[in-house]
Amino acid sequence: MELDTLIVNGIVVTVNPDFEIIGKGWVGVRNGRIVRVETLRPDSVMPMAREIVDADGGVVMPGLVNTHTHLPMTLFRGLADDLPLMTWLNDHIFPAEAAFIEPESVHAGALLACAELLLSGTTTCCDGYFHEDSTAQAVLQSGVRAILGQGVIDYPAPGVPDPAKNIAAARDFMQHWRNAYPLIQPSVFCHSPYTCSEKTLQSAKELARSTDSLFQIHSAETRYEYELIKARYHLSPIAYLDSLNLLDSKTLLVHAVWLDDADIEKIARSGAAISHTPDSAMKLGSGIARIQDFIEAKIPVGLGTDGCASNNNQDMFQEMDRAAKLHKVSSLNPQVMNSRTVLETATIGGARAVGMDRMIGSLVPGKQADILILDTQSPHWTPMYHPESHIVYTAKGSDVRDVMIDGKWQVRNRSLVHLNLNDILDQARAVGNRIQEWRTHRESI
Repeated sequence: MELDTLIVNGIVVTVNPDFEIIGKGWVGVRNGRIVRVETLRPDSVMPMAREIVDADGGVVMPGLVNTHTHLPMTLFRGLADDLPLMTWLNDHIFPAEAAFIEPESVHAGALLACAELLLSGTTTCCDGYFHEDSTAQAVLQSGVRAILGQGVIDYPAPGVPDPAKNIAAARDFMQHWRNAYPLIQPSVFCHSPYTCSEKTLQSAKELARSTDSLFQIHSAETRYEYELIKARYHLSPIAYLDSLNLLDSKTLLVHAVWLDDADIEKIARSGAAISHTPDSAMKLGSGIARIQDFIEAKIPVGLGTDGCASNNNQDMFQEMDRAAKLHKVSSLNPQVMNSRTVLETATIGGARAVGMDRMIGSLVPGKQADILILDTQSPHWTPMYHPESHIVYTAKGSDVRDVMIDGKWQVRNRSLVHLNLNDILDQARAVGNRIQEWRTHRESI
C-alpha cells in the first residue's frame, strides 16, 4: 500500500484513548486520512510513499481545535483594552463594527486570522460573526477546517440592519454552505441570552436542529449577565436557556463562567458542551470558570481563544499554558488541569465539544490527517522529559514547523503554502489605517 505522505523520526503524541506517546515513531497518510501510527524500530520496513517528511526529532501531534473565535475581529486587535466587558462592547466594539464590518473588511480580517491560526498550529476553528459568507470565503481560501456560525442578534447588525430578518439571514447562510465543502460546516451563532429575545433564541435553535447543526451561544460570561437574567426571568442564564429547551448535545455554551452546581448538573444531563476561554475571561475580568467541575461532571470541554479584540492573539499554545496555570492558582492546587488534561481540551476534547471527535482530535488510524510537526531544536525545548508537559508549558505557536489539514500541507517550514502572507498583511493594515483615522476623529469630538 503506497502512502501519500510518510512522516518519520518524530516524537508522536497521539492523544488516543490511552494517551500513547511514541518516543520515535512514524505516521502514514493516504487519501487525506491517517492510516498507520507506529514505532520506528531499527528493523522496521517502511512502506512506500510519494513523500517522506523527516520530523527531525520534533513533536508530531494532532492539529489544535479552537472552539471559539470571531475571526474578522483580528481587525480590532488592541483597539480597546483594559475595560469591563459592557464598556468594551457598547463604547468601542459595537461602534467599530457598525463603521467597518462589511464584506470586504470581514474577508480581510478573516484571512488574517486564518494565517495566524495556521502558523500557530490550529487546524480547526469554531467561529461566529456577521457577514459570515465573507468569513467562509476566506476560510475556504485558507484550507482551515471550520464550523462557521452566522451571527444572530436582536439589534441592527452588519449585513442584517433589520433584526426581524436575523433568522432568515442565518437560514440563507446555512442553505448556501451546507454540504458545499467538506472542510466547512455551517452553524448558528446567537450572541447571548441578553441580546436575543426568547423568540429569537428558540427560532435559532429550531433552525440548528432542523439542519442537525451546532448551536453556539455566549452564556453566563459575566456577573452583569448573571444578575440581568436573574432579575428578568428569576433564573440563572443556564437555567433560562434550559427552560427554553435550548440545551442538548448540539449546543456549545461559550464562556460559562457564572455557574452554580444546579447549572452544571443541567448541562451534564443535557449533553451540551462548553468552550472555555481563559485568556479572554482574564483580560475582561469576567471571572474563572469551574473547569475542573465541568470535567468531573463529564461535560465535553474545549479550549478557545475568543476573538483578537479580547485576547489579542489566537495562539492555542499560550491558551493551554494559561488554562493550566489559572486553575492551579485559583484552586491553590498544582495538580488540577495537568498537562494531559489541558492538551486534551485543545485537541480531542475540543473536537468532542463541537461534535467532530470521530473525525479529528487525535492521531488514530481512520481519522482525518490534521497533523502538526513542532520544531524542538531550540533552548526552551531542551532537555525534554515529558513531551505533553513541554507542549503545554513550553511550546509557542512559533514552534510550529509544519501543518497538514485533510492530508494536505498548509504550512511547510514555517511558511504558508497556499496563501501570500505579505498580501494578507497589506490588506489588513489598510483597514487598520482606516480604523485608526476613525478612532482619532471620534476621540477628538
